[in-house]
Amino acid sequence: MELLENPIRTYAWGSRTVIADLLGEPVPSPHPQAELWLGAHPAAPSTVGGPAARRPLHELIGQDPAAALGPGRERWSGRLPFLLKVLAAEEPLSLQAHPSLEQAREGWARENAAGIAVDAPNRNYRDANHKPELICALSEFVALVGFREPSRTVELLRALDVPELASYTELLAGQPCSDGLRALFTTWITLPQSVLDGLVPALQEGAVRLLGARTADSERFAGEARTLLDLSERYPDDAGVLAALLLNRITLQPGEALYLPAGNLHAYLSGAGIELMANSDNVLRGGLTPKHVDVPELLRVLDFAAPPPPVRTARPDPGTDGWYRYDVGAEEFLLRRADTGGRDKLDVPGAGARILLCTAGAATVAAHGEEVELPRGAAVYLAAADTGAVLTTGDDGATVFLAGDGLQPGGERSQ
Repeated sequence: MELLENPIRTYAWGSRTVIADLLGEPVPSPHPQAELWLGAHPAAPSTVGGPAARRPLHELIGQDPAAALGPGRERWSGRLPFLLKVLAAEEPLSLQAHPSLEQAREGWARENAAGIAVDAPNRNYRDANHKPELICALSEFVALVGFREPSRTVELLRALDVPELASYTELLAGQPCSDGLRALFTTWITLPQSVLDGLVPALQEGAVRLLGARTADSERFAGEARTLLDLSERYPDDAGVLAALLLNRITLQPGEALYLPAGNLHAYLSGAGIELMANSDNVLRGGLTPKHVDVPELLRVLDFAAPPPPVRTARPDPGTDGWYRYDVGAEEFLLRRADTGGRDKLDVPGAGARILLCTAGAATVAAHGEEVELPRGAAVYLAAADTGAVLTTGDDGATVFLAGDGLQPGGERSQ
């Protein structure tokens, strides 16, 4: 059982308040803090040990994978299978998707063979793993996720009443569902800059008219119109502004979650959340970013036939007291949450390596006669060998998230 020290990623879209406040640091922070990483990804691993002997978590796990990972050690090749993050978006993230495991392995091998450095700006595949992910809202959280049902998108495009959209609208309306989406997305994401320079301002004017119309359409598509205006002001020269019109706009309330499998196009717009994913940093971007965009590779991994992702809520975890879980069926990860009253004592479930993160209140974790204090913002690593761990919360209660793998104690996939 080890208290973790966790790295902060300072991307431009991050918040200067959310993560700093969670960690009890001065607010606002000097730089935007976008993500707090808790795990063993080599790009930014958590560290363990005293000040004079700190070392990356993956080195600790590598010393004794059997004790660290339990029954899943062979399946995970001796590595922690998940990556936990606190995500804080003050501005929209890039339009992006993640590859399947087969696609990630092929892309990793291909870019290695081409001699592209792993940390090169034009690198797509920074590891050989896939990256299914779950985002659970800590605050109101707004996201564009998955392709909207085409008939409803046709209604949105017609409600904008932009003559320059007419041919594109008919392209979507005149083909079967996934074919029409693929055709329109591919057309928009590859438009010449000269066409974009005229189409984006026309869309802005359409969005302003729609918001001021006070009609049924203006109420129905108000969120989409505001998002269009926001993105077009931030990225006036970016084809991703058009592509965003094809996606479901979803607002999560605290405690609600979304699961994004491989090939799901998405862009987080604003809010704070807990993100849990397979241990990967593979991102294929399609716009709304100054970072590397590889449209052909993105098109190769996108799933145009995926249904809208359901909003998920935590359900009581069978066989445990006080824990709720977000079931997604992923082998690599399972997220649990406990919201306790004063002086609650809960057994810590799970059989493999786990990470406990306190996001409100304070708690204590005890195992094998050892205790670790867990104030707000602190996290502790539990190895598979740390059986019988107990979580005790303070007088005011606590909110604690528990990340572990998605396997049953015997190594089978959880359902």
